[in-house]
Formats: sequence, C-alpha cells, structure tokens
Amino acid sequence: MNVLVLSELTAQQLADLSELLARCAQFDRHPALAEPQRAAAARRDLGAEGALAVLGYESDQLVGCAVVTPAIDGATALHVAVDPAHRDGSIRAEILRTAVGQAHGRVRLWLMQATEADDAEAAALDFLPERDLLQMRVPLPLPPETVASARPVITRAFRPGQDDEAWLTINNQAFADHPEQGGWTLADLHARTRAAWFDPEGFLVADAAANPTKADSSPTGLLGSCWTKVHRDSDPPLGEIYVISVDPAHHSEGWGRALTVAGLQWLSGPGGVTVGMLYTTSSNTAAVVLYEALGFTTDHVDRSYLRTIS
Repeated sequence: MNVLVLSELTAQQLADLSELLARCAQFDRHPALAEPQRAAAARRDLGAEGALAVLGYESDQLVGCAVVTPAIDGATALHVAVDPAHRDGSIRAEILRTAVGQAHGRVRLWLMQATEADDAEAAALDFLPERDLLQMRVPLPLPPETVASARPVITRAFRPGQDDEAWLTINNQAFADHPEQGGWTLADLHARTRAAWFDPEGFLVADAAANPTKADSSPTGLLGSCWTKVHRDSDPPLGEIYVISVDPAHHSEGWGRALTVAGLQWLSGPGGVTVGMLYTTSSNTAAVVLYEALGFTTDHVDRSYLRTIS
C-alpha cells in the first residue's frame, strides 16, 4: 500500500476521498468521520487550518484515510476510515501508525461504532479509552403522554445574522467544559448555517421574555434552543437533536426536557421523519436518564482514545 501524508489535495484526491467516505457511510449506516473532519476532508487546502490527510492507496484505488485536525481543547483529533471491502487486513493499522507519526502532544483518536477489537487496536498504539459517545434513537412521533410530561415552551425559528451572538454566548456557557461543543466562534456557526442541510425553521429558539422562569431573564434575551438536523441520506432518515443548550442560569427548571420534546415534535411534523437521534456522553448520567425517560435507547457507541506523544 502507498501511504501519502498531504496538507493539500488534488482534484482527483478530493474526489477519491469523497467517494471513499460515501462508501463507508452507506455500508456502516453511519458517517465515516465526525462533522469537523468531514468538512476538512472536503477542502483542497487542509493545511490552511492545520489539518492533514493520510491517504492509503492500493494501485490507484483509495482504500483508507485518516484526517488529523487541531482540536479546540489543545488535543490533536485523529479520525480514520477504511473501505468496507478492505477491512480484513492491516490497512487501518498502517494508516493509523502513519497518522500518529504526524502528531505530537495530546492526541485524541476517535473510532466509530467501537468494538472490543477496536479497543485492542488502539491499545496496540498506546491509546487508552477516554470517552464513550452514545448515539441514542427514539421512534417518532412521541407518545402523547411523553409530550405531556414536558413543560410547555414557546419557540420560534432562529434568525441568522440576528441571533448569532446571543446563541453563541449561551452555547459556549452551557458547554464551557465540552471538548467539541464548547468554544464555538462565529466562523463555526456560519459554516454550519451555510451547509446544505441547514433549515432555520428546525433551529428552535426560546426567548426568555416569552417563557416564565424562576431566575432573572438572560442578558442575551435567549432562554435556550434546540437545533435539529435531518439526515436525509440515512435509511431511514434520521432527525437529530443536533445541539441543545439552556442558559446555565435556568438549569434545573425543566427547559432541557421541554426543548428536546419541542425539537422531536418538529422533526416528526414539518421535518417528516420517524426516527429521532442524538449523541450524548455516557458519563453524563443526568442526560442519559432524561433521554431514556423520553424513550431513547442506545444504538451504538463512538469511542475516543487518548495518548500523549512526546
């Protein structure tokens, strides 16, 4: 196998990479890479933002890749994907070894739909399990009694260009210690609102003035939000609770449950989907209990592993 380490891709390499990720996603019924790494893999000049691509070719066919990106919390993020027809050999291990050789300091390896075999392969590269990210799913529409269990909440559609700063403030406060969701910038928000899947009608915002609260109204004017995302390329289509955040001043008032239910109702109504989905960290016991009470069950686990390279 010929392994290339690249900070800039040719048009053919971009096409090869896109086709590889599509094959993986179709076979696994799961994105091959996390969203930031998919975005990096779609750019010709990855190095402009400090990213690298590791491409593994057999003859002229791309059979595997890794994407290395700087992370918000200072750890280098490493994601890997291998063609479904080439998973019975050492391709992933060779690509991972090459990618690890390009990193230093704290390195976070993500393996999707992790298994015990993945744990063993990560351990062979001196990575230790760090965090389990649960993908949870629920049939839609929700039963009437589940909807009735949440407090009423009045929402409206997100207004791009008007709500940006207020939403960022609440999101970054709510996820201050989260390695992926915290520390968003306007550029991060705009990259997503420009995406083909973005629908402002499915980005539900709750104004503090429209909803009775125990604490003083938020200085941003927003109580919280539930941002949904419909995955039309999944079979069946999945309606994701993409980002849900509540002003920390209003935690423990039931708004998280209310906004989750509002988002799921939008997904099963105007969104037109029959399966809801979200991600949450397994260690977030309160969130897991809440989602299970709403009918969610765990579909699979994506796992991160950590290693420090001197």
